[in-house]
Amino acid sequence: MAKFYVQSGTLRAIIDSADAERAALWAVHTAMEQVIPLDSADEVFVQGNGPNNMIALAETIQLSEVGFDRGDCLQIDTFEAFQHWNQLIRAVEKLQRIFPS
Repeated sequence: MAKFYVQSGTLRAIIDSADAERAALWAVHTAMEQVIPLDSADEVFVQGNGPNNMIALAETIQLSEVGFDRGDCLQIDTFEAFQHWNQLIRAVEKLQRIFPS
């Protein structure tokens, strides 16, 4: 797994991930957990510098394997990452209804 330096809005996180898209999904997941508490098996250090340490994402999520504040970072549209995250959450919910624990 690679280490990604992820930043967007008030979020700054270092995320171990197989690829940048998955790291961006984890950033969206981390922000959404503030609103919709979900169980997370993995702990990631996330620094939110918004009011009360709240995380607010910007229009894009910047990812780099080198460090924060890089001009050569990959940028992923936050709304597209959110849509992908939402599809994954809905699929997991369907599976939980089909196969209750």
